[in-house]
Amino acid sequence: MLQFSKNISRVAVFTIMGIHSVLLGWQACCHSPTWNEVDHLVAGLSHWEFGTFDLFRVNPPLVRMLATGPVLAFKPKVDWSSYNAQAGIRSERGIRHSFIKLNRKRVLYFLTLGRCACIPFSLLGAYICLRWARELYGPTSGVLAIGLWCFSPNILAHGHLITPDLGAAALGVSAAYMFWRWSKRPTWWTAFWAGAVLGLTELTKTTLIIFFFLWPILWLAWRILKQRNLCLRAWLLESGQLAVILIIAVYVLNLGYGFEGTFQQLGDYEFVSQTLGGCTNDSSSSAQGQNKFVGTRLARIPIPLPKNFVMGIDIQKSDFERKMWSCLCREHRLGGWWYYYLYALVVKVPLGTWCLVLSAIGVAISYKICRAAWRDEIILLGIITSTIIFVSSQDGFNRHLRYVLPIFPFAFIWISKVGLIFKLRHTTPTRPAAAIAMLVVVSFAFMISSSLWAYPHSLSYFNEISGGPIRGHNHLGGVETDSNIDWGQDLLYLKDWLARHGAIALDGLAYCGSYPATMAGIPETPYPPPSPPSENSISEGEYAIDHHGLGPRPGWHAVSVNNLYHRNRQFHYFRHFEPVAMAGYSIYIYHITLEEANLVRQDLGLPMLKPEDINVGTIK
Repeated sequence: MLQFSKNISRVAVFTIMGIHSVLLGWQACCHSPTWNEVDHLVAGLSHWEFGTFDLFRVNPPLVRMLATGPVLAFKPKVDWSSYNAQAGIRSERGIRHSFIKLNRKRVLYFLTLGRCACIPFSLLGAYICLRWARELYGPTSGVLAIGLWCFSPNILAHGHLITPDLGAAALGVSAAYMFWRWSKRPTWWTAFWAGAVLGLTELTKTTLIIFFFLWPILWLAWRILKQRNLCLRAWLLESGQLAVILIIAVYVLNLGYGFEGTFQQLGDYEFVSQTLGGCTNDSSSSAQGQNKFVGTRLARIPIPLPKNFVMGIDIQKSDFERKMWSCLCREHRLGGWWYYYLYALVVKVPLGTWCLVLSAIGVAISYKICRAAWRDEIILLGIITSTIIFVSSQDGFNRHLRYVLPIFPFAFIWISKVGLIFKLRHTTPTRPAAAIAMLVVVSFAFMISSSLWAYPHSLSYFNEISGGPIRGHNHLGGVETDSNIDWGQDLLYLKDWLARHGAIALDGLAYCGSYPATMAGIPETPYPPPSPPSENSISEGEYAIDHHGLGPRPGWHAVSVNNLYHRNRQFHYFRHFEPVAMAGYSIYIYHITLEEANLVRQDLGLPMLKPEDINVGTIK
């Protein structure tokens, strides 16, 4: 890597963004629907058809509306008979089942089209990383920042999905960039655009509501660190512009919801969380809805936010209050860990990126030229810190690193300061500067190669020190809807593997996903649900039920990673066998002989199988 001129920088940027678009486009075509993508699809269609936002209200509608816009032209069939707008009801899940039955394989085409419509979000995020890093640290840092974004396995993992996480990251950094530009040069025009982009950001993910509280704090910190006394008139002018930013953001947020339920009085809501509704954690209370503010003075307060935006926050709060099962390092817990996301970052961020983090810290301490003004960097560091603290404080369950995806662009921009070491190397060459420059080059190349090594299975990426994607289950996973390794994305890869081995038919399929295997052309061979084990039948609490009874049986089997390590232990016995192949990194394929099955059954204290006891249909 060298100090980039403007022309070299322009060529590098277009090349990187072109490669990024191709990488995302290919993943959009080759991955099966993840756990809740079809839910987002039907919810987006409902927004266009009815102009209401009841479905999937736990997240705002912007991303899924843009994703489903092109799908409308193909007139998908939807049965809305199970549509239910009652508080606490997630009726998009029932509509999903009928939607898949009605449209069958067309669902994959709709999904691919919607995914491709979401790729511009990632290109926007890449551009803002480039622009902000270049303005802070120079053209070399701009190229480094956009490279970190475009080749990050976590960005590639979500940049092609119909989910709000990548859109939130891209628009979140866009809103912060506009806010930073307003802070540097406060005018009414920059205030208007800062407010408009902030409003669009709030239409992507409810987690980013913290920006409403963070902007005033960052503005005060900026003014204090600027070390320049402002007259009263200037303070009033800037505080007035800040108020305009927030007001415009609220207006855009309401506009995105069509002002549905805006200014509804607090006492008229039906809440399902204990915090707002005073509800207990039982299902009947959650479905019915309550309101702890009824009969108080606060009940008459009009809420200047869309009704379903408020109810979405309430439902998410309820989910965390009720607690769900989480898994970390194969330990299952009802609830979560405060350090879960920090640990997930350690194992799912490439080692090359972590080396660049250490390099950025080192050059910032050692070389004054490699530092931006504190008031510039406090916005980057403040958003990273506050987001991690906010998300980590919600420890009702931990399943998704994607919840902290909005911090990634800010980290990439801050890391890109190491690009200044190349300027230092040319102006005042020293051995330490040359060594750090070489470390930056190697780390950047290592990050890219590590990410592309796992591609197109970026969702299952784990770095080398954690054992890579094959060993990722030792750290995260083991819960049905966990998106860190197994989110249902590799069903089409299983189909391709079976097509290449045409003489093989599965005797059992335990797939962790919401899209039926039959729709992908794979015959359905499910395992029955688990039941409590007999005290005398199985040692160490491991048990499983197949078509014929307990324990392993001969044949070909495909089992998702999350099922292998699920707390119900239904498929734990497969861990006694070595898989013969994998579909992606999330579905293990086993071929078990009668002798191998009996050896494991003997260890588990199960009766031996005889050839006449089984009917293995492994060969067509």
